[in-house]
Amino acid sequence: MSEVLAPQTLTTAPLAIETRGMTRQFGALKAVDGVDLAIPRGSIYGFLGPNGCGKSTSIRMLTGLLKPTSGEIRVLGEPLKGAEEKLRRRIGYMTQKFSLYENLTVLENLRFVARIYGLQGNKAKDRIEQLLSLYSLEGRESQMAGSMSGGQKQRLALAAATIHEPELLFLDEPTSAVDPENRREFWERLFDLSAKGCTILVSTHYMDEAERCHGLAILERGIKRADGSPKALMQAMGARVVEIGGQDLRVLKQQLLAEAPVLSAAQIGSRLRVLIRSQIDDPIAWLGQRVGTREMDEVRPSLEDVFVTCTGQRAEGGAHVA
Repeated sequence: MSEVLAPQTLTTAPLAIETRGMTRQFGALKAVDGVDLAIPRGSIYGFLGPNGCGKSTSIRMLTGLLKPTSGEIRVLGEPLKGAEEKLRRRIGYMTQKFSLYENLTVLENLRFVARIYGLQGNKAKDRIEQLLSLYSLEGRESQMAGSMSGGQKQRLALAAATIHEPELLFLDEPTSAVDPENRREFWERLFDLSAKGCTILVSTHYMDEAERCHGLAILERGIKRADGSPKALMQAMGARVVEIGGQDLRVLKQQLLAEAPVLSAAQIGSRLRVLIRSQIDDPIAWLGQRVGTREMDEVRPSLEDVFVTCTGQRAEGGAHVA
């Protein structure tokens, strides 16, 4: 990996992360294949893609835990190579499994992490008290981490990952084990951190979470298929979306999937959601010639529609990428 990146970037804003051709190969398999990133400081940036697409491998390279096979990486303005240990003091990392010691109490977990990051004495005590209040863990100081609910473990893990007030926070599928209410509350905490200047990179399986990000990369088989704000990606996806009502939607779906301009057809409740290539100027009229006088409405694209047009895969159930 080279020490110096080319001076041009994808944005004029100061960057927290910049990569050129970031690649990781395991034998014949390219887990990450030539990924370029330019992530502005203070933003929440997401990785979206199916299992095995390279999200976790990318995060491990960006944190310095895994060396890239080739490519260039800058983190917080510095070349990552050779600066991994120094940069770890400025970085927080929360894994999907929640990096907690389940046989330690809440307070013991936080004290242990504080010592790792060099927080001692009153500084550590004050910071821990602040986090216990911030993440609604007051009164649970003596509870064993292993006996906590999923949402409580999540809040404790986030407190531990941010105890040293990192400039950059990596979250690898942090909400996969919690319920929707806890997911919403967790994202409110992330926006609080972002508002204070912390840059956050989060991988997620959930489309609604991905839409909350300021910027987003869609990954497939180690390749970055799309990159931009959710709104920009939806505007530029190259397809129009029409929902069709009526009977026999399963038969209609198979009929439409045989048409070359149809990228996808998926039943959502009592309607069929159809993605049609943007070369079709009037998708309602085009469909009318094929399905007759059914109820039809052109609707706003979703991030799942973007995912389909980029990868050709549909999220099972319409809720998340499996």
